[in-house]
Amino acid sequence: MELHGYFRSSASYRVRIGLNLKGLQYDYRPVNLLKNEQRENEYRKLNPQGLVPALVDGDKILTQSLAILEWLDDQYPEPALLPKEPLARARVRALAYNVACDIQPIQNLRILKYLQSEYGISDEEKVEWIRHWIHEGFSALEQQLDPAPFAAGDTPGLFECCLMPQIYSAERFGMDIAEYPAIHRIMLACNEIPAFVEARPEKQPDSTL
Repeated sequence: MELHGYFRSSASYRVRIGLNLKGLQYDYRPVNLLKNEQRENEYRKLNPQGLVPALVDGDKILTQSLAILEWLDDQYPEPALLPKEPLARARVRALAYNVACDIQPIQNLRILKYLQSEYGISDEEKVEWIRHWIHEGFSALEQQLDPAPFAAGDTPGLFECCLMPQIYSAERFGMDIAEYPAIHRIMLACNEIPAFVEARPEKQPDSTL
């Protein structure tokens, strides 16, 4: 398998965690978003949207991080990223979508670039925008998370694949995760698991950190 991604892309980070949790080997293919390599014709053959990541497995090409993670769960069922029981599966998906669909997209690099180029927001206003939407999402998650170590119980899965990259982003922009006790508890637990540690941006071959 080949994972085409960018070291600091939240969506790429999610898939790295999922691959690591599954114990799957893959070749990493960097796509530099700051140099607009995702818009080049060669990459658009993999993902016409010009977004990362793209996962290539033989003649199969998969895009969209959550779709990739669920495909991995179907192809490699153990360890599972989603619970077996339908209602529990729906709950974990809802928590993951809170991050992947509602928090992260509006702080995506292309959105921030547009806000600055078209509306002239300053760097300080950009950071305030990011913090505001992360706080909104994290505050909602705090009310939905149970005392169990992870969203689905004793083992991490789809939600944690989404949450940890968002925590990385929050800390990058100066937010204190300790203000969100349930999220902070999950973060500490994930930080003890090699699959999460090895997926961190600074551990990637294309990292500039």
